[in-house]
Amino acid sequence: MSKTVYLNISEITEVHHKEIQLKDVATVYSDDSAVTNKCSALRIKTIHLDRDKRYVESTLDVIKKITEMDPTITVNNVGKVDFIIDYHRPKSPNWAWEWIKTIFVCIICFCGASFAIMTFNNDVSVTDVFSEIYRIIMGKESTGFTILEVSYSVGLALGIVGFFNHFAKFKINTDPTPLEVEMRLYEDNVSKTLIQNDGRKEQDIDVS
Repeated sequence: MSKTVYLNISEITEVHHKEIQLKDVATVYSDDSAVTNKCSALRIKTIHLDRDKRYVESTLDVIKKITEMDPTITVNNVGKVDFIIDYHRPKSPNWAWEWIKTIFVCIICFCGASFAIMTFNNDVSVTDVFSEIYRIIMGKESTGFTILEVSYSVGLALGIVGFFNHFAKFKINTDPTPLEVEMRLYEDNVSKTLIQNDGRKEQDIDVS
């Protein structure tokens, strides 16, 4: 009797052990729970190198291992055709180093954004614009610290918080932040590049 197994493999999965089972990289479903458990526990790869590395694998190889284990199983793949196993050696987290990296990135982002804002203000001469508006409306010269400068500064800060959709650990709504979107796009591009490079190993001409 044929048994159908639905297989949904993630495009990239981070693992910290060398014996990779199917459940580590995929979601497995079948009407028969025994078949589901047997397929989930199937070992699909053994990592021999003791170093961090990404491995590009094919879903067809996984399907072959499943059918070799039980020829009566019919596999229906609803996930990726090629996928990546991102192996990292197990190690205890270094929270001090993680905080140092986080603070460093925050400083770089803050300084970069500040520089961009200052160059924009100088380019369009916001100070001169505010002075001219104040002189036309109030009939006297601006002191450089008026309601225009205050409202502009407050509005700029609120605009930045609104754009990035969070302040500290608090989010304004459930939408992903622009930084999260860019990071996901970067991860997708990295995964696609790794898969494409793996398929071009035997070609003479390549960008690498």
